[in-house]
Amino acid sequence: MAVKTGIIGGGIVGIALARELTRLGDEVVVFEKESGLARHQTGHNSGVVHAGLYYAPGSLKATLCAAGRVSMREFCQEKGLPYREVGKLVVAVDESELPALAEIERRSIENRVPDLARVEGVERLREIEPHVAGIAAVHSPHTAIVDYAAVTEAMGQDALASGGSILLGQEVTGMRLENGRVRVVTSQSEQLFDRVIVCAGLQSDAVARFVGADPSPKILPFRGEYWELTPDRTDLVNGMIYPVPDPRFPFLGVHFTRGVYDTVHMGPNAVPALAREGYDWLTISVKDTWESLMWPGAWPLAKQHWRMGVDEISASLIKRRIYTKARRFIPELRMRDLSHKGAAGVRAQAWGRGGELVDDFAVDQVGPVTLLRNAPSPAATSSIAIAQYVLEHFLGTPAPPR
Repeated sequence: MAVKTGIIGGGIVGIALARELTRLGDEVVVFEKESGLARHQTGHNSGVVHAGLYYAPGSLKATLCAAGRVSMREFCQEKGLPYREVGKLVVAVDESELPALAEIERRSIENRVPDLARVEGVERLREIEPHVAGIAAVHSPHTAIVDYAAVTEAMGQDALASGGSILLGQEVTGMRLENGRVRVVTSQSEQLFDRVIVCAGLQSDAVARFVGADPSPKILPFRGEYWELTPDRTDLVNGMIYPVPDPRFPFLGVHFTRGVYDTVHMGPNAVPALAREGYDWLTISVKDTWESLMWPGAWPLAKQHWRMGVDEISASLIKRRIYTKARRFIPELRMRDLSHKGAAGVRAQAWGRGGELVDDFAVDQVGPVTLLRNAPSPAATSSIAIAQYVLEHFLGTPAPPR
């Protein structure tokens, strides 16, 4: 008899799991509260397929990003979806950033980022990005760009073709263990499963509480806002131009990205959102904000990072602040080149009781329930590899042959 598996969450990781499990013959049901797939983190990111420059060697992020990049390229080629290796240049603007750039280079080498190259001097940098400013960089020519919403839809079609079900508009409102099985309650139905996998992103800690999982790590929503360049100025960027990231934070800093459909956007910042799905300043959830403020880790986090918070919030509210950050990398950039704010995203950042931001992917298990507790970037890049990892390490099931 087929194993009946429920998956909570219709983002790219949940749908990648559905695709893998249906290929193995599981009876799979995906619950998604929105009217379509990829409506939150998956459909609101910059579309980058990361090559693995930043992640601690040996970490899950490093291992699964490397495998996931290859799988993502193969999937897009198989489905005829756009996959463009536009390349990424991580730029040190001055000498103070050279030690951190060297660390990025070291990690990249250990993570076997393909064809990584060190670039010295502005003349060499401008052979890759003609309008960039800086003194040194590392170049990852195989960092790519895709449309993750389209990828998720294609994976969903595979899952459906293999007999899976995707139930849209069904928010999970409860979940309980019954004699070794799991009952999932939604706004419209109840079903009993042999096992359940929770890929609920911004709601992952809330759903975990249904089965008595540890409240930690909690989700702290960070909004990232993007500006789009005017169409006549997109020639300022060939591929991607990134800063050297601050190692104290899990964010990569304001950068330029040429999208898969040739728009160029700049961003994101990282401001605490006032709701789990707060894509602008006007979307406020008193409940979500209160829970964040009352979390034991709130004040240690605020004490340690308040200066960053003030800087990011001011860059959100005052256009000139984020323009000044961006112009460090492209001096020719003009204020009027930032035409309008594009779609914002909200990152589900896990944090612990002591205020620490969880960096690596995190997966828990409560009986027959598997919980993805932290899966931010590069989760989209790594989605197929994450699915295979969960199958092998938490479900005891070998991944299906490619």
